[in-house]
Formats: sequence, C-alpha cells, structure tokens
Amino acid sequence: MSAQTKTEKMYATAPPGRLFFTVAMPGMISMFAMSIYSLIEGIFIGQTLGESAFAAINIAMPLVMITFALADLVGVGASAPISIALGRGDRETANNVFSASVLLIFLVSVSMGAIMFFAAEPLARLMGADAELLSTSVRYLRTVALCSPLAPIFFAMDNYLRISGYVKTSMAINILCNLLTLALLTLFLLVFKMDVVGSALATSISMCLAAVVALLPFIFKQALLEFRRPKFSLSMLRQIAACGSPVFLSNVSGRVTSILMNISLMTLGARAFGEGGGQTAVAIYAVLMYSSDLAWPLLYGIADSLSPALGYNWGAKNFRRVKSISASAFFGTAVVGLLSTALLFFFPDRIAAWFVKAEDTRLLTEATRAIRLFCTAYLFRWLAVTTQSLLSAIGKPLAAMLVSVGTAFVFPILLLGALWPLGLDGIWLNFAFVNLAAAVLSIILVLRLLREMRPSDLERPKKSDV
Repeated sequence: MSAQTKTEKMYATAPPGRLFFTVAMPGMISMFAMSIYSLIEGIFIGQTLGESAFAAINIAMPLVMITFALADLVGVGASAPISIALGRGDRETANNVFSASVLLIFLVSVSMGAIMFFAAEPLARLMGADAELLSTSVRYLRTVALCSPLAPIFFAMDNYLRISGYVKTSMAINILCNLLTLALLTLFLLVFKMDVVGSALATSISMCLAAVVALLPFIFKQALLEFRRPKFSLSMLRQIAACGSPVFLSNVSGRVTSILMNISLMTLGARAFGEGGGQTAVAIYAVLMYSSDLAWPLLYGIADSLSPALGYNWGAKNFRRVKSISASAFFGTAVVGLLSTALLFFFPDRIAAWFVKAEDTRLLTEATRAIRLFCTAYLFRWLAVTTQSLLSAIGKPLAAMLVSVGTAFVFPILLLGALWPLGLDGIWLNFAFVNLAAAVLSIILVLRLLREMRPSDLERPKKSDV
C-alpha cells in the first residue's frame, strides 16, 4: 500500500482515539520540544544577559512574529484547501496550491526581511523602545532579518509534512531544530559571550536548516504532495487569504496588542516602581510570555495537528467523523489547559526564578505575583484555540476570524481601558478576562456549527460559511 493511500485511509477510517494518538501526540511532542527550547532560551537570556536584554527582545519580538505571521498566512491558508481538495480526490488542485504557496512564502519573507533590516530603528521606536533599549532591539531585529528569506518556510513545511502523513518526520525535525538551537545558544552566549545577537542567530540558523530538511521529501517526490509549476489564479489566492486570515490576523493583532501593552507597561511601570520601572514592567511581561510557553505550544500542537484530518473529512462530507475528531481535540486541549493552570498557580515563584537572577529581587517578586494572576487565562484559553483551529480547518474563515481577532485584539484593547485603574494588576488580569470572553464566543460558534451538522444534513453540502 502506498504512503498516499495509507495517509488518506488514516484520515478517513482510523478511530478518533487512535487518530489522536497517531497524529496529535507527535504534534504535542513537537510543540513540547518547542516549549522546552523557549523556556531554556528565556533562562539563558534572563540569567546571562539580564533584565535589559529581556526587555529589549520583548520590544523587538512583535515585529519578528509579524514576519513569521505573513508566512503563516500562506502556509495555514493553503493547508485547508489542500486537505479539502485531497478529501475530494482532487490531487491536481492540492499540488498546485501547495507549489504556489511555497513560492509565495519565499517572496513575502524576502520582502519583510528587507523592510525589517533597513527600517529596524524607526520600527523599534514605534514598538516602545526607549533610548536604553533601542540599540539592543535594533541589533536583534537586523540579525533575524538576515535569515528571514528561508527561516519562515519552516512553519509552512511543518503543516505540509503532516498533510502528507509525515507526522513523525515533522516531530523529529521540530525536535532536532530545537536541540540545535539550544546547542547554538550555549555556544554563542556562554562560549563566545555574545549578547542578544547570539540568541537571534541561534534561532535563525536552526530554522533555516530545518526548513531545508523539511523540503527534501517534496523535492525528491517522496510525499503525498508534489511540486508543480504553479498556476496562480485570483480564486486560489482569495481562498488562501480567506483560510489563512484567522491565524494571520490573530498573530498580527496579537503583536499590535503586544506593542500597545509594552507602551502601557512603560507608563504603568514608572508609576508603580519609579525610575527604571518601565523596563522592569516590560521584563515581567516577557517572563509571562516565556511562562506561557509551558502550555501554549501544547494547545496549539493538539489543535493544529488534527486540522488535516478535519479538513479531509469535511471535504469528503463525513460530518459524523468531523464531530468525533473535534471532540478528541477539545478533550485533549482541556486537559492541557487545566494542568497548565495548576502548574502556574502553585509554582509561580519557582517558574519566575528560571528567568530572573536571584539578585533581581524586585523583578522576581513582581513576576511571581504576575504569573499567579495571569495563569487563570488557561482555564478558558483551550476553548478558543481549538475552536479557531476547527473552523479554519473546515473552511470557515469568517467564524475563525471572529475568534482570532477577538482574542488577540478586540477583547484585550477593550479590557486594557476597563482595567487601567488597577495598574499593572490590570495588565496581568487582562489575559484571563480576554480568554473568558473568547470562550463564550467559541461556545456560541460551536453550537451553531453543530446545528449545521444535524443528522438530516449529513449528506448535503454546506451552502454558506458560519
């Protein structure tokens, strides 16, 4: 039996529980490796470079993530129509969308890399960098920009490997990428005594090499998807943009929110701690983001790994199976969300100490307090993450966009003003209330989707988006 037939049969007939462990567990392991890498990176930066470097990278990171978000727009946007086309048995369309998307990602990444390199200084100022943090932020941005033509492709190839049934290969590449990054971090920061440039180089070099390795099965025609001379059409570009927009808007609006948060933190930090307090507040925010990596990649790993199977069965009109696979995804992310909340709530001091030097007592104390307030977000976050992934996978971009933009931008900005009188505590609690609102919205959309998949409708194609 060919690899192509095995992959399609797995998506179409494997019991949901078995499919979860076959597809989602490797995805979780991949994302767990990313979590470990991110935590260790934070520990390296916090313990070797200190509060100032921590704050500078947090200032620069939104722009870096916007660059990757553009690549994700194409990669995720192409994944849904590819999976749906495969479910319909239309491999020609699937291969064309795949080939066109890889070329688009490369062109977008080259353009964004050039902008980030040459406009690094004004962009860093725009993101809230003061005179003390500006130089460090600019050097970090320009280092990442040098590798941007190739590194962002890695994110999309991860999706395409899973669609092609290379689930364990995707997991192995992710693990090796993170191990290489840790090795390079050790070399650059501890041996060569480099500053934030060493951190940027370690991540970028590893992602570039991982992208090359991930391309090999497609270059040598060993995967379900194959490269073709791409034929672009307006309808294909619209479909990619529509399906990728929820994730893209979530990423971009989240980065815009981070910029506004950084600006707010500089103001509220100075008010709470006096001179230099803005830098401390931004550093606390960075600790929260690294602490979040204990759980966020695991949630995303489960939801995203099952997307190809959901898209395939939606394209095949097997809606009962869509329900069963979705239930597995919601259960898995719920368990991760509850365990993450407990871990962050009961051990905030130990987690904060990973990223903060023992002598930085103010930063350590305030970060511990912030983690305990922040962690309640994971009681609800799993609902929005899984719902957005489900809606994107089955070609419901408008509904997915409501969840993504609401979670990443609309709710945080509204609550930023509402919670402003609470000072810094209002910033830390913002995450919990945002995810509670997103959970309510997600429940409404899922109930509406379930009504659309009533038993009497199982054999009828859907006429409209949610």
